[in-house]
Amino acid sequence: MLYNSLHHRGLRLVVAVLGELIAAAALNLFIVPLNLYTGGLMGVCQLLRTLAADYLGISFGAYDVAGILYFLLNVPILLLAYKNLGRAFVVKTLICTAAFSLFYSLIPSPSVPIVDDYLTACLLGGILAGVGSGLVLTCGASGGGLDIVGLCLSKRGSQFTVGKFSLSFNAVLYTACLFLFSPEVAIYSVIYNFFTAMVLDRMHQQNVSVQALIFTKGDEGALSRFIIEKLGRSVTYWEGVGAYTGKDIHVLCVCLSKFEIEELVHAVHSIDPHAFLTTQEGTRIYGNFQRKVG
Repeated sequence: MLYNSLHHRGLRLVVAVLGELIAAAALNLFIVPLNLYTGGLMGVCQLLRTLAADYLGISFGAYDVAGILYFLLNVPILLLAYKNLGRAFVVKTLICTAAFSLFYSLIPSPSVPIVDDYLTACLLGGILAGVGSGLVLTCGASGGGLDIVGLCLSKRGSQFTVGKFSLSFNAVLYTACLFLFSPEVAIYSVIYNFFTAMVLDRMHQQNVSVQALIFTKGDEGALSRFIIEKLGRSVTYWEGVGAYTGKDIHVLCVCLSKFEIEELVHAVHSIDPHAFLTTQEGTRIYGNFQRKVG
């Protein structure tokens, strides 16, 4: 069921929205009650909300205005990213951002922490937030925020990769938290962000490059057409000879993302049940290779 969901455009969007629900719930149920801060643009929105309430005396009632601020700040970022990241990715990201902002604003944050141990709350919140954000990215979308800026910088050839940009920005954000609040707030916020990033990296598969070799005695043309038409990848193949049988065999070579490999394996087994396939993850690829974000 999960396989079919991740390879159907409509269902992938549904799963991405579900991921935003999980991420928003993790933040509101475990992190907000302890007055901790997430990273990135959402962390800035939380910080602005706190400063407005504590220093300007502005009351926002039962709703957390940080979610609304997050959506409003994402709109100009997505408009600027439209040209670099493409219409499909921007539209999906806008939907996911709106969903996250809505869930974050509506899910009530308990007045008394569900888990009053800071480290345990950071662990539980980080795991759930990482799972939710990982689902969003795996489905070819994004929750918005500064990741979009990092993607644009990366695609333009800047020295700032997504990870470096996020790390640099969060360093500034948590330094501000260190001076504005207690050291515990800054430290445990960093711990929460670390747990989230660890789980997110384990779930996100689109940026892991894989080289696949397919050995088949069947119709290599059908496999080539599937790779080109359905996956949008090119393929190179040559003729080989099985040393044991002495029979001719077709060898196809393709480079793709780890997310796409599941669809390739499914197609290979459907077209030729007797074929076998080998993969090598973490392949370094240089030159004309499209790294997809959606």
